[in-house]
Amino acid sequence: MFELLTQPWPWYIAGPVIGLTVPIVLLIGGKMFGFSSNFRHFVSACGVSKNEFFNYNWRKDGAWNIIFLVGAVLGGFLGGYVFANPNPIALNPVTVEALSNMGIQDFSGFVPTDIFTWSALGTPVGLLVLIVGGFFVGFGARYAGGCTSGHAISGLSDLQIGSLVAVIGFFIGGLIMAHLIYPIILS
Repeated sequence: MFELLTQPWPWYIAGPVIGLTVPIVLLIGGKMFGFSSNFRHFVSACGVSKNEFFNYNWRKDGAWNIIFLVGAVLGGFLGGYVFANPNPIALNPVTVEALSNMGIQDFSGFVPTDIFTWSALGTPVGLLVLIVGGFFVGFGARYAGGCTSGHAISGLSDLQIGSLVAVIGFFIGGLIMAHLIYPIILS
C-alpha cells in the first residue's frame, strides 16, 4: 500500500482519477471546477474591497473552492516533498537536447534547477518573466472567463464551445511560448 504513495502513478490510473473529479464536482455538486475564481473569493473573504464584483456571499459560493485550492497546494507539497520520487524525471532525449541547446544543463531533479530556483527567480530576467507572465495569466484567465483547469476539465466535459476555443488558445499560446519566446528569453 505504501508503494502507491511513493511511486508515480501510471497514466492509466492518474488520468481516470483526475477524470472522476468532473462527475463528483460538476454533476453531483453542481459546481464549476477551476482555480482562477479563488482570487475573487479571497478578496471577498478578507473584505478589503468596496467593488461590487467582490461583494457577494463567498461562504455560500466560494468556500468549497478555497478548501479545494488549499487541498491541492497541500497535496502538491506532500507529493513533492514528503512522497517525492528520489529518481530524476525521465525526459525524452530530444527534449533534453533542445533544452541543452538553450543552456539548461541540470536535469537531476523534478524540474530543471537552472530555471526553477530562488536564485534564478531573483535575476532581472526571472523577475520580469514572473511579473509579465503573472499578468498575462491573470488577464487571460479573467478575459477567457476561467483558467486552464476550469476550461479544460469542467468546460469541455460540459460541452461548452467557449471552453473549446479557450483550450485551443491555451495550446497555441503554450506552443508559441515554448518554441518562439522562451528560447529568446533563455539566450
